[in-house]
Amino acid sequence: MSTVEQQLDDLKAQITSELPSDISVSSVKYEGPELVVYTRDPKKFAQQGDLIRQLASKLRKRITVRPDPSVLSRPEQAREEIMNVIPDDAGVTDLDFHADTGEVVIEAEKPGMVIGRHGSTLREITKNVGWTPEVVRTPPIESSTVSNVRSFLKQERDERRDILEKVGRQIHREEMSDDEYVRITTLGCCREVGRASFILSTPETRILIDCGDKPGAEGEVPYLHAPEALGAGPQTIDAVVLTHAHLDHSALIPLLFKYGYDGPIYCTEPTRDMMGLLTLDYLDVAAKEGRSPPYESEQVREAIKHCIPLEYGDVTDIAPDVKLTFHNAGHILGSAVSHFHIGDGLYNVAFSGDIHYDDTRLFNGAVNDFPRVETLVLESTYGGRNDYQTDQEDSERNLKEVINETYERDGKVVIPAFAVGRSQEIMLVLEEAMRNGDIPSMPVHLDGMIWEATAIHTTYPEYLRDDLRDRIFHEDENPFLADEFNHIDGGEEERQDVADGESCIILSTSGMVTGGPIMSWLSHIGPDPDSSLVFVGYQAQGTLGRRIQNGWDEIPTSEVGAMGNGGGRGTLSLNMNVETVDGFSGHADRAGLENFVKTMNPRPEKVLCVHGDERSTQDLSSALYHEYDMRTFAPKNLETFRFL
Repeated sequence: MSTVEQQLDDLKAQITSELPSDISVSSVKYEGPELVVYTRDPKKFAQQGDLIRQLASKLRKRITVRPDPSVLSRPEQAREEIMNVIPDDAGVTDLDFHADTGEVVIEAEKPGMVIGRHGSTLREITKNVGWTPEVVRTPPIESSTVSNVRSFLKQERDERRDILEKVGRQIHREEMSDDEYVRITTLGCCREVGRASFILSTPETRILIDCGDKPGAEGEVPYLHAPEALGAGPQTIDAVVLTHAHLDHSALIPLLFKYGYDGPIYCTEPTRDMMGLLTLDYLDVAAKEGRSPPYESEQVREAIKHCIPLEYGDVTDIAPDVKLTFHNAGHILGSAVSHFHIGDGLYNVAFSGDIHYDDTRLFNGAVNDFPRVETLVLESTYGGRNDYQTDQEDSERNLKEVINETYERDGKVVIPAFAVGRSQEIMLVLEEAMRNGDIPSMPVHLDGMIWEATAIHTTYPEYLRDDLRDRIFHEDENPFLADEFNHIDGGEEERQDVADGESCIILSTSGMVTGGPIMSWLSHIGPDPDSSLVFVGYQAQGTLGRRIQNGWDEIPTSEVGAMGNGGGRGTLSLNMNVETVDGFSGHADRAGLENFVKTMNPRPEKVLCVHGDERSTQDLSSALYHEYDMRTFAPKNLETFRFL
């Protein structure tokens, strides 16, 4: 008998001994990080609400209780009884029964009302029908991404359960080594922005953190071929952790499955959905630009199938010697500071991912309070000595001034923006400014993936700032549903009509002008001296956005033509005003990064400054060393740091 089988038998015996004699346990299984207990007495379990919590505390494991399929009531009968328990105001839109696991997925407009105070309504449902309820939110704005992901995971439920059982056995296997060390190997984003990727390794476990591309630099991918990375094959990786969905962190995650990786990806639920949206678009843009995509859509589906979503604050076993906890990073929807607790109190490492330390209109600021951290891997995008951004109030005032001046000239305002994060932040500013009369009411056209990304935001309001979450819960107050917002469906005819029409604001991807519909808007509106192009986000070196920001006013038509607007030899004159409005970045500026470290509890012993150009990483590393007397590094790619 394997050690895992023996472990499960022992756990079953222990659980049985802890339970009242009238509650049976038919089987116990690992499914991913969770211990799943099947019982023929789910109603009795539900009647004693504290039982699961007490078991979880005693066994120090995440426990889910499910009914043995043999005791389930018929779905037709259960449906009626469930609807009698749930308040009408919850707005239930769908019930989906899964007899193999005894779960009923309840989709509702107000999940909180289905859950009830401290889970009381959920327990009532199980008490009445035996089925285990799982609750998901009905998106206030219909999202094809959310719908497709949910439908796909439902269709792949059997295979997904096999994946989870395999992962569960891997996590709970017996430790094989007596050695003690922790190593971090840098595979990308060191002294550069983009292609974020790291290996965290112990004698027992190898974890890949992020796997992104480099904006504006085709072919520059993480050093996955390195011996310390995937040189021995992707199957040598035990787990992948994805901090957030931006392509410079997620674009090449599906590539791992092309080359044989078959393990879990740990991320938040919105990160899973956003990764699906952005990587499929990544393939689409590559095809439109005539480039060979690095993988197929099938690998994107594989990645989604292998995702194990975690919520902020949940301590989760992801390997025999590693526990992972996600915390809000304040950067984009679902972005996470990833805290790794290694061994039995042996060592702790936190990867910041990308962070925003102060509150924004969209998010609460990044969390920097941990039980322990010896080493911090810290982003340094704005870590340079003079990288101080305008504060939020001044930024918004500057943006409104540009809009008002352009409107008075009868021009149009074009804002290149990342679909995820910056676009929604700008939408909130514009909605409030028009509502308060700070700028004239005018159409705000959303092009590219912005509307779809916004729909995903409204699906997961619990990841947003508290006051915004409350507004989304009330449909008549949902700022993203303001009348001024118009979704462009991507047709050139519609873009031409907008270009020929009245004053308006256009929010369009891509944020660094590296392709996407922004290229079309430059060809339509770029020659107009009355209009304005406004940069509100970081423009990486090598991108067309950075070149325009630095004064380029002649754009090769071959770059614009990549989106199907002519092209060939020649140039497009950019006569529109070019403005940069700082302060809307999803990244902390120099002061924010210093404050993140200064107020971090506990303060780390070592800091690796990454994800910034050479000047930024070295400036920040030097400043933290002098101010806080800690060991700091500005590593290069392909360096390995050994701790202990």
